[in-house]
Amino acid sequence: MGVKVVHRHGDTLKEKMYLPAIFAGMKVTLSHFTKNISNINDMQDVCYPEQMPSDITPRYRGVHRLTKRADDSIACVACFMCATACPAECINIVATLREDNIDEKMPQKFEIDLLECIFCGYCVEACPCDAIRMDSGIFSIIERERKDFIYDKEKLLSIKGAFGSENSHAK
Repeated sequence: MGVKVVHRHGDTLKEKMYLPAIFAGMKVTLSHFTKNISNINDMQDVCYPEQMPSDITPRYRGVHRLTKRADDSIACVACFMCATACPAECINIVATLREDNIDEKMPQKFEIDLLECIFCGYCVEACPCDAIRMDSGIFSIIERERKDFIYDKEKLLSIKGAFGSENSHAK
């Protein structure tokens, strides 16, 4: 009939005790430990925050930022796609009519609560206007009060991109 029988592991006493696996893991850990102790002068370190890590790539999801168009207007059209896609529900948008007749709407209020954000990047993927990005290169946020972790529209527009163009690619 074509039935394939798969043998299950863990039947022997040695496999049920897990001790050989634990000792094998400890062997790897101790080999790394002794290697690092013997080469203490060759260990790499970063004097953070004076020296930033060098392994941050353009694909890294840092702090959010809002982009502008070539005419220096905000690229966001307040479509609520980013807020809808956000699993943490940390994006708050209030829409208003646009005065410059470029689009129908623009955000009157655009806030991201970075304490609730899980930095998944769904908001960037959902945005049809390339208005929100996570390419700021800022990966460490230090504030004193809870309200300082809520980034409003002006703060998000003031953050510059670290890896590419500042303006939105959408038309």
